[in-house]
Amino acid sequence: MRTHFKRNTGPEGWRLRQRHFETVTALIQTCRKFFPAGSASEIWSEFRALMDNPWHNSSFEGSGFVRLFLPMNRENQDYFTSDWISQCFDLWDSIPNCQFWDNQWSAVIACCAKSCKSIDWESFLPTLFTRFLNMFEVPVSNGRGSYPFPMGVPRNTRFLFSSKSGTPSKAIAKSIVYLLKPRSAAQEYFERLADLLEQYYHPSNGGRWTHSLERFLRYLVVYFQKRLQNEQREEIDSQSDECYLGKSERASFVKVVLKLIDRGQYSKNEALAETVSVATSVLSYIEPSLVLPFIASRFRLALETMTATHQLKNAVTAMAFAGRALFLASLSQIPQSDGTDNVDAFMDIIVASLSNALLGMDANDPPKTQATMQLIGSIFSSLATVGGDDGPAFLQIDSLSEWLDEFFCRLFALLQHLEPSSAMNEGIQSSLTSGTFLVEDNPYYFCMLEILLGKLSKPLFNQSLKKISKFVTTNILPGATAEVGLLCCACVHSDPEEAAVHLIKPILMTITSSLEGIPIRNFGKGGASVASSPTKATLSPALETALEYHLKVLALTIPYVGPVLLHYQDELKETITTAFQSPSWKVNGASDHVLRSLLGSLVFYYPIDQYKPFPCEPIASIIEPWGCSRGGQNEKNEIFNFPPKWHIPNQEELAFANELLDLHFQSALDDLLTICQTKMHNDAGDEKEHLKVTLLRIYSSLQGVMSCLPDMRPSYKNSSSKEEDHATFLIAGASGPSVGTSQMRERAAQVIHVACKYILKERTDDSILLVLVIRVMDSLGNFGSLEYEEWSNHIQAWKLESAAIIEPPCNFIINSHAQRQKRPRWALVDKANMHITWRSSQTSYHKYRTDGNIYPSEYLILLMEDLLDLSVHNYEAVRLYAERALSKMLKRWPSLIAKCVLTLTGNLHDPKASEHAVLGSCSILSSQTILRHLTTDAISFSSFIMGLLASSHHESLKAQKAITELFVKYNIHFSGVSRSFFKTSDGQPEWPDFADLVSQITSLSFDSNGLHWRYNLMANRVLLLLTLASRSDSQLSSKILGETAAGHFLRNLKSQLPQSRLLAISALNTLIEGEQHKSSGHPKQYENSSIGGVLNQILQEEGFFNETLNSLSNVHIIDTETLASKGNHGSSSFQSATDKAITLFYFDFSASWPRTPSWISLLGGDTFYSNFARIFKRLIQECGIPVLYSLGTALEEFSSAKERSKQCVAAEALAGLLHSDINGLLEEWDKWIMPQIEKIILAPSVESIPEWAACIRYAVTGKGKYGTRIPILRQKILDCLARPLPQSLATSILAKRYSFLSIALIEISPHRMIREEAEYHLKLLDELLGNMSNLSAQVREAVGVMLSVLCSNMRLFATSGLDHLSKGTVGDAYMFEPPQKENWAKILTERASELSINIQNANLSDRMQSADSAHENGFTNAEAEADVKRMETLFHFIISSLKSGRSSVLLDIIVGLLYPVLSLQETANKELSTLAKATFELLKWRTLPRPFLENAVLVILSSMNDPNWRTRSASLSYLRTFMYRHTFTLSMSEKVQIWQSIEKLLVDSQVEVREHAAGVLASLMKGGDEDLSRAFRDKSYTEAQSILKRRKQRKSTLTPSIASTHGAVLALAASVLSVPYDMPSWLPDHVTLLARFIDEPSPVRSTVTKAVAEFRRTHADTWIIQRDAFTEEQLEVLADTSSSSSYFA
Repeated sequence: MRTHFKRNTGPEGWRLRQRHFETVTALIQTCRKFFPAGSASEIWSEFRALMDNPWHNSSFEGSGFVRLFLPMNRENQDYFTSDWISQCFDLWDSIPNCQFWDNQWSAVIACCAKSCKSIDWESFLPTLFTRFLNMFEVPVSNGRGSYPFPMGVPRNTRFLFSSKSGTPSKAIAKSIVYLLKPRSAAQEYFERLADLLEQYYHPSNGGRWTHSLERFLRYLVVYFQKRLQNEQREEIDSQSDECYLGKSERASFVKVVLKLIDRGQYSKNEALAETVSVATSVLSYIEPSLVLPFIASRFRLALETMTATHQLKNAVTAMAFAGRALFLASLSQIPQSDGTDNVDAFMDIIVASLSNALLGMDANDPPKTQATMQLIGSIFSSLATVGGDDGPAFLQIDSLSEWLDEFFCRLFALLQHLEPSSAMNEGIQSSLTSGTFLVEDNPYYFCMLEILLGKLSKPLFNQSLKKISKFVTTNILPGATAEVGLLCCACVHSDPEEAAVHLIKPILMTITSSLEGIPIRNFGKGGASVASSPTKATLSPALETALEYHLKVLALTIPYVGPVLLHYQDELKETITTAFQSPSWKVNGASDHVLRSLLGSLVFYYPIDQYKPFPCEPIASIIEPWGCSRGGQNEKNEIFNFPPKWHIPNQEELAFANELLDLHFQSALDDLLTICQTKMHNDAGDEKEHLKVTLLRIYSSLQGVMSCLPDMRPSYKNSSSKEEDHATFLIAGASGPSVGTSQMRERAAQVIHVACKYILKERTDDSILLVLVIRVMDSLGNFGSLEYEEWSNHIQAWKLESAAIIEPPCNFIINSHAQRQKRPRWALVDKANMHITWRSSQTSYHKYRTDGNIYPSEYLILLMEDLLDLSVHNYEAVRLYAERALSKMLKRWPSLIAKCVLTLTGNLHDPKASEHAVLGSCSILSSQTILRHLTTDAISFSSFIMGLLASSHHESLKAQKAITELFVKYNIHFSGVSRSFFKTSDGQPEWPDFADLVSQITSLSFDSNGLHWRYNLMANRVLLLLTLASRSDSQLSSKILGETAAGHFLRNLKSQLPQSRLLAISALNTLIEGEQHKSSGHPKQYENSSIGGVLNQILQEEGFFNETLNSLSNVHIIDTETLASKGNHGSSSFQSATDKAITLFYFDFSASWPRTPSWISLLGGDTFYSNFARIFKRLIQECGIPVLYSLGTALEEFSSAKERSKQCVAAEALAGLLHSDINGLLEEWDKWIMPQIEKIILAPSVESIPEWAACIRYAVTGKGKYGTRIPILRQKILDCLARPLPQSLATSILAKRYSFLSIALIEISPHRMIREEAEYHLKLLDELLGNMSNLSAQVREAVGVMLSVLCSNMRLFATSGLDHLSKGTVGDAYMFEPPQKENWAKILTERASELSINIQNANLSDRMQSADSAHENGFTNAEAEADVKRMETLFHFIISSLKSGRSSVLLDIIVGLLYPVLSLQETANKELSTLAKATFELLKWRTLPRPFLENAVLVILSSMNDPNWRTRSASLSYLRTFMYRHTFTLSMSEKVQIWQSIEKLLVDSQVEVREHAAGVLASLMKGGDEDLSRAFRDKSYTEAQSILKRRKQRKSTLTPSIASTHGAVLALAASVLSVPYDMPSWLPDHVTLLARFIDEPSPVRSTVTKAVAEFRRTHADTWIIQRDAFTEEQLEVLADTSSSSSYFA
């Protein structure tokens, strides 16, 4: 704790600090399982005390530490009991509506539910599920979807305990899954929770809450799978535990989750739709009898109905993910729960999906097409072989032959209609596989082709190959080059010999015939090219396009052909050579791809049977077994017995590869050297083309062989270790056998160096040539980087891994359980191949970074120098490529960094350096590699700093921006200074002296040196960093701190530059500690310390504080319009983000101020900067009493200034003074401080109230991080505020005093109150209770706010702080009664209901009274007015209690005031009604624990019978959310009472109340108690039928009233609208019966019309299916309601 969480490590960039905390947090979480017995008790006792005061920020920190450290391993499980859980719930309830708090406790409870099996959770389930439900912030009854005033958490705390804001869906899901047990009620609660939430999964109910619901569904399935996996593993070793889930528990869970899946399956939110598909796939292996019929029915539904595109795509995706499960279920012998017919049905749905998949391939619908590719790949991945005589009919050769014909017809049509997604870049060669959505978005297309063609039997493959061959040879599709090439590649991969005959040979013949007769540029060694006609030879556009297309298709076809290519080596050599000599750059580029692919195919190791069937025992004769990437100890992994076959190059292949290298690498190097040395071309254009093609040949060769061409030989510091180094390596791996020699790579580097110098001299503006040179250098110098790029690109593709090729560890279909996920063999081989590629990239990488004896080759140094030159080129593209290549080189060879830094910082220092040189230098210097190097090399560090600070002469805006960004990045990543910097130079002349560097920087950091203000700021920042870094050296530290830094920054407080003033604040806050001197009473002592002496000398200067305060006041920019949105210090409008990054010191480990949540709206925005106040406090603590006198004079002037900014800085200075606690402060209080505060209180100005309130708050804040020590002046300040004001003063001053008191009382910790503070509360309470009916609205609001603070403090003190008080003064404990005996609580609530009735009656009488009776009722009106004002104060009290989070101790009072809130929503007094509505909106979000729930139910029931219909309506509004939020805690008898009361209101005399009651009942039936809903439906149906019968008889004299008929119809409508998307069996009868009332008069008719219209709207999507539930007669009745004569019906 002290090392990592309470430390002050000096200057660290926030990125470094963030990484530190992430690492430490991860380490703690990993190590918790190893904590010894007793750790849990020790950790809980350590952090429990921090949560005693729930209204202090320390409680957030305490909860974070509890979550982080608390171990729940076996050694500590005995500590966690039901009593401990009960204590946790009490703490959790102490802070309502705070997401951070909820996240911490829900995570703790989730861990307990998983690990502590001995806890009996049954008694906690109602409370726990109430918490879970209400943490999902969803809109209830058309309300808001988020809490209006969530409790904020300090930024530092959020940083320390990084938890995503929002609903803790993960912890909720984890808790629910691990609470499920046989014979537990948790399953029933989970079902009810799902019933309430499922409506929000529907596509029409999406919103900001969809993300949390999606996470909830995802983690429900994830944790359920993990739990089953663990239980299956444990069952092997031990007997079955009573907590294990059986089949019935599994089925119950899956049924509930299927409800959510059913609603979310067709969501427009992509994440939710994807999660639904994945969840369906996992659950299909767990409970196939439930899930697979569901998948099949939904797929058929999507095919049969007129659905939107995304619905069909989602249905196809779900089928793809569950394809293997359907196969296993259809072929396994396990009986299905719904009968044996399911087996055939599953196979039928697979056949139907394959047939319909062909229709899904549409060039105009990418999502559906990709889902179709997944589906086909999924189905064929599961099959062991395809096209045999055994197995299901659709897999036999005849039916599959027809399907393949249709498939390829559709595929070819798709390819013919594709359009490329991006234009080709003419200058620099584009990627070979860049194309349309089929290859760019994800790997499904290629995988599908590989799997399909790999699994086909020989006859079917030959049939497919002929069709593909015909298509490829008869079509030229430049828009689908990559797609056609990959199609050919899949064929070749499956059968290289056959595919070579049908594909490679025809393509080669086509290319050869096209190349015949074209003009070629035969660049000879003796001079210019042969084509010397006046006009340059070119190809026709059609021929150029055709050649480029065929060459690229060939390049994509041959990567996995291997030895078969030897049959065509002459044709291939001729083709490549001729294509390179073509006058078309596009054709040259395509031949580059062919040469790369050819070399790779010849020399690389790669699997050759990856997608082919392997000879294992299939499951049920046709299903291929899948396996894990690693086998468990007790696990049989059959796949390991069939390792892949690899392509091992033979001697002929290697000889061919060497021949190609001679032709296109060695020869090209000779040509390049000749061009550069002899200038053989007279024409500049010919030379450029020759250079381009020559470099391209070299680049292609290097790309083709990658690391198979041996690396350059390094040089050695110690020659004796040369031999042994070659024999040692860290990582074994290779892409293929060696081709060529190291000398070839070294010679190439030498030639490229010559070429680079030549091109920079002769063709420095040719970016294409320069980029080609850089790419060649990259391939030559960065050995292994090509493999690393290939691996990283493939890894990105694997991140898109589809659930279609994953079989979960738990497979209950065939009762086969594994320890990990299973995948098909081809996927495992692919991962193994990529791992080999990664190993080959790392083989010789790390040893050069870790061995100081090895130095780079001299040829590599040449390349580095060339790249350094190119990185400061005037073209941005050239700089970018050079920077990437150089960064990789420096990372591999750290010994090269120092030279680069000196060169690049020289560019910054050089006044003649161009703009592009500065831009390039800054770009490379900002790399992580170089920034890390600066911490270890003093010379580089010194050069870097001075280069930055001496670069102000660069006038370009771009250059200045780059320099500033470099400096900001250096700050962000700053990790200290090399320790060697503080040592002596030992006679080395180049070694920089730290003290000299500091003095140089100090000279740059004065305002008067003429530097630009930003450079002044940068110099000051560097000075601060160096000063803090020097603290580790005791000799330097005192000198620099005292003489240089502290005094320098203190003088900068009155700097003319605003940014420097802000930085000075950050610096002094960091440098001056101050606390150690506060108790010293001898001012002379300060002169002995270097810091104190320097500071005292400066502070005693005449006018110092006046100038400083004046300067600091200019930092406060007061903008009344944006005041509310302002942040804390540094948010001033003149500061850019860059300036803030420099001036603000990073993460401050001292607790942020204020230490308690801010929620009082009266206090406005935050214009009080606590950092400023802390400076004054520390200066006073450092220098003692003499400073007070100097500061006091300035304060008197500034506190009475008219400018608000001056009052701001005066408030900050006074706050620091009051909180300094130095000796002698009490004496000064009576002399001048107290009169000053009284003057502030009585000042008539109201604009500066927020600043002075913050000043008071700062002054009374408890000392120490957790506020445990009381400041010396706290009681004095409180007494000063408590003195009554003269009656003659304005009410605004009284309101100001109450505001000051409120904010002061917030800072008092109730559980630690001393006797004086307790008496102080009682004294103020009497005053407030007598001032509740004040005439001023402003005063009433202030009284309400202060009452909430005062009463909550007293309550918390009475429950937890009384013991603390009575320890010293037992006799005075009687002053604080327990809550049930408090007189003040009775005073607040006892007359509340009576007051509200009086107010309503007064409003009624006001309307009825005539003018002539006003005189005799004057007294009554005055009383009513006082009642209204008192009620307003009570409403302010409730609002303040709910907004502040203090309501948990005041719930009895809030419930006692519930009736006035409900009854005063609509009154003649608009201000009162507005307050009542605001209170109502907050109350709707508050859940009530059981002691207060009964009273609330009684109040609601009585309000529903209120004579005033508006009160009845308001009660119904409240009931909507009340029933939702308390559905788990309300007893059945309470629910029945509420239902009966609502049913009575269906026949209310007021139409609005009747309709409102129907709406409430409809919402209750959506997620309420099923028994109550069923009884209500039956009753309403019977009653409506009886009314219709009586109407038909027409004989009855007892005709029902309009209200009773309307009530019956509304009851029917409520039943119909309670199921907006489903069609239960009872619904057709109900909606038909409802429609029969269409002929009734209004309002019955309008109710019927609206209800039926809403029914039609919500069932429109699936009406084609659902209409079958109706009879023809019922449909006719429904049709009659739609033909309305009214235009608006």
